[in-house]
Amino acid sequence: MRYASRVVAPLNDETVLSLRSGDKVLISGVIFTGRDAAHRRMAESIAENRPLPFDVRGQIIYYVGPSPTPPGRVCGSA
Repeated sequence: MRYASRVVAPLNDETVLSLRSGDKVLISGVIFTGRDAAHRRMAESIAENRPLPFDVRGQIIYYVGPSPTPPGRVCGSA
């Protein structure tokens, strides 16, 4: 088992190529989050050659959405 890798966003090619599926990663920096509508708008903008509201090169983009609150917890996970 590999140790957790420390990475800083935005990522460079060397960092991305060093990671393997299942690796534990400790992330510092900005992570952009969005739900299905945000991802759809970004995909449409790219397909139509329109500029995005931020430079996505090297950025970490994570899908988040609401999840039910488990019994005994104050909120659900992202």
